[in-house]
Amino acid sequence: MRDLLHSAPVKPKPEPMSEDEDDDKPWGERVKPKEDVESDDDDQPWSQKMNGDNASEDDEDDKPWGERVKKEEPEDSDDNVSWARKVKKDDKKRRKTKGDSDDDEEFVPEKKPKKEKASSSKKELSKSKKETKVKKEVKKEDGATVSPRKKKKQEEEEEVWKWWEEEKKPDGVKWNTLVHFGPMFAPEYEVLPKSVRFYYDKKPMVLSSGTEEVATFYARMLDHEYTEKDQFNANFFKDWRKEMTAAEREKIVDLKKCDFMEIAEHFKKLSEERKSMTKEQKQVIKEQKEAELKQYGFCFIDGHKQKIGNFRIEPPGLFRGRGGHPKMGKLKKRIQPEDVIINSSKGESVPKPPPGHKWKEVRHDNTVSWLCSWTENVLGSNKYMMLNPSSKMKGEKDYEKFETARALKSKVAHIREVYTSDWKSKEMRVRQRAVALYFIDKLALRAGNEKDVDEAADTVGCCSLRCEHIKLLEEHNGKQFVVEFDFLGKDSIRYYNAVPVDKRVFKNLKLFMENKDPGDDLFDRLDTSSLNAHLQTLMPGLTVKVFRTYNASITLQEQLKKLTKDGDSIHDKILSYNRANREVAILCNHQRAIPKTHEQSMEKLQAKIKDKKKEYKDAKEAYESARGAEKEKLKKKYEQKKEQLKKLKIQKTDKDENKQIALGTSKLNYLDPRITVAWCKKNEIPLEKIFTKQHREKFRWAIDMADQNYVF
Repeated sequence: MRDLLHSAPVKPKPEPMSEDEDDDKPWGERVKPKEDVESDDDDQPWSQKMNGDNASEDDEDDKPWGERVKKEEPEDSDDNVSWARKVKKDDKKRRKTKGDSDDDEEFVPEKKPKKEKASSSKKELSKSKKETKVKKEVKKEDGATVSPRKKKKQEEEEEVWKWWEEEKKPDGVKWNTLVHFGPMFAPEYEVLPKSVRFYYDKKPMVLSSGTEEVATFYARMLDHEYTEKDQFNANFFKDWRKEMTAAEREKIVDLKKCDFMEIAEHFKKLSEERKSMTKEQKQVIKEQKEAELKQYGFCFIDGHKQKIGNFRIEPPGLFRGRGGHPKMGKLKKRIQPEDVIINSSKGESVPKPPPGHKWKEVRHDNTVSWLCSWTENVLGSNKYMMLNPSSKMKGEKDYEKFETARALKSKVAHIREVYTSDWKSKEMRVRQRAVALYFIDKLALRAGNEKDVDEAADTVGCCSLRCEHIKLLEEHNGKQFVVEFDFLGKDSIRYYNAVPVDKRVFKNLKLFMENKDPGDDLFDRLDTSSLNAHLQTLMPGLTVKVFRTYNASITLQEQLKKLTKDGDSIHDKILSYNRANREVAILCNHQRAIPKTHEQSMEKLQAKIKDKKKEYKDAKEAYESARGAEKEKLKKKYEQKKEQLKKLKIQKTDKDENKQIALGTSKLNYLDPRITVAWCKKNEIPLEKIFTKQHREKFRWAIDMADQNYVF
């Protein structure tokens, strides 16, 4: 296995499915563009209703999502064939998989997997590597040699696994063979030089290695606001004392008497030295990281090389948390091989632990997509080494997610009728569920799971709203029946919104708040699990998150239709796209703090505009005063300066409008990428202008599937 993954190993540094003929087709042939026809206004999100036509769903999308996947018996696998040879053979023998559920990655007791043939031997792995080895020189048809950079790009393009053109695997199977090297552990601690000392009560004190290491975690954060917080300091000191020897614990009893300044200065000095490294020194570090990436950063799934997303296990340190997290400052302990559960193929495919260590457990569970797992000590949550977003398994999950949201389009009018009718129910439980679903649909609120505020930050979602989080206003800014929301959402980001609601919703909220204190639950007879169970009865696969994905995607599509004008320049169209994207980000409350460099960058941009205006003015005057052939020659320069000035002005507008909005989150997680691909193709916009390299890798399937006529 080591031979396959890297020739020179680097030392580790410390819902039920019914049959449907549509699934007999490859993934990429299952999505057909929908023709624009008139559609009822209910297909649009509540927050973005507009005039104009909408696309209706075709017959296939009138079916529930769960009825569109066909079960198929697994075929015999041929695991004994070396992987490099097996790739082409397997192209004709792909199997169907069920869509990933949100619980696929959960840490569950080991299930006995179906018996499989043993994975390829070391000899076969070595042979596979030789077969895929790159020749030193690649020639074009005309005989000219290709540069290494172009050659590398060509090879990367050849390695793309078009899984969407294959059949799915059966019964939730994620892989047939899985080979990886295991995680890369954090480097062992190196003690401080003797000249760098810790002081207690103004006297130097020699610390044991373990105590010193934890002290360095705190010292590195002295300039950070966290070390000014009482909760952070109290948690740190409590955990630090646990790492001390008995003698140290007896002496170090007051954090205020601890002096970490020399340690802090030492790490600042190291930081400055790294910044001033020579080109040669930087190259050495770069090569080392590349070697680590080659060894740990890839795995082989069914013979296909796939990137791993997080192969480095997080080093020990101090937990920060977001907002006012009650556990900030606690020690995140070092993860050892004995803490790690490995998941891989059987036999020699199992990665070897570092010398002198052993794995906690080895599994061969092909119904999950994680490669290894461990439990972190602060929150007690399970952590996983997962595949890169560009991988097949992540891509399949994204495809299923957007197809489910897409299927909701044909069901949403009926669902709205159901919950509107439930506002008048005689059961308080049903009324609360209906009002909550109204908010989730209208405002794209997250569900909001129950949590212990002593163990996690006090953030809420729809189902966990308390009475103190809303105000009922009979009239506000000329609008009647307004609900004012004010609470901390995910990542402790404030959600503030004042929205007019249906009169019956307003009356129900009054009823829900009767005889309750500000800290009481608004929806005291509702939780996320019961809400999602109800949604499953309305449409297979429907969850609160599907509503959020649906409303985000349909909003982008409708905003692009509204804002994009024929005849606009590329820069104008990109501005229109970003404005459409911003509407989605606002809907989903994807905010960010204004960057500290915003004013400075705006000033630089304004200076560029000023200079460009002068260039444009000079070019215009020269063009207008010229005659004959000279005038025609200067026309091109004049038009060029005019376009450059316009581009800078648009850039300034775009930058200022988005200073507090994070566009990337919705683009990566909530927007069907095929909408963007279709828009770019239709408007002749280079995809690179909208999608970063990360987006293009993650959404290869969408780029290949969608044409300019695609409709969500």
